[in-house]
Amino acid sequence: MRVWARLVNWGFYLLYHPLAFTYDAVSWAVSLGAWRSWQRAALAFLPAGGRVLELAHGTGSLQVDLQRAGWCAVGIDFSPQMGRLARRKLARYAVAGYLLRAQAQHLPFASAQFDAVVSTFPTRFILEPQTIAEVRRVLRPDGVLVVVFNGVLHRPRGLVDAIEWLYRITGQREEIELLAPFAAAGFAARRETVVLGNSTAHLLVATKTP
Repeated sequence: MRVWARLVNWGFYLLYHPLAFTYDAVSWAVSLGAWRSWQRAALAFLPAGGRVLELAHGTGSLQVDLQRAGWCAVGIDFSPQMGRLARRKLARYAVAGYLLRAQAQHLPFASAQFDAVVSTFPTRFILEPQTIAEVRRVLRPDGVLVVVFNGVLHRPRGLVDAIEWLYRITGQREEIELLAPFAAAGFAARRETVVLGNSTAHLLVATKTP
């Protein structure tokens, strides 16, 4: 099992770094085109018109959505390959963006700078105590963290079964405790589900408490 876990982690490293140029195509394929709808499910839980920090911005798709919808968006990602792809995408869509190479565990921002923090399909870094502490630090009072953890397809059944098998063997359907780490760090956390046609997005919404 340890060997398999290392292989899976290596595969994700390749996807986020040297093979980052394949990320949009891969995410479309493993969601039958629903990936962007799952991402956009986060928008309904963000405060209107606020300053939003995106953790692990990837290829920049959500940055485009945020800027176009009127949020003042900032994105960080540790992958230089993702950073280059995101900058090209923002330029292609004529969207101004502010992207930095940084880690979520060490955010390069002063305290209480953002109304919201958002992350879609993050790896396990999002549950690390240092990440949660940093998110709380940069959020303003009553600021909110919104995380899209996964999406589930409902049909067509044959393809869905195959995709679910792929998610399971790569650990994407492993049961993990989501609420407790955030509650312990001073958040009021809850789960949310958003039904989107033939699929459902699963989110965590956590509000910073005094």
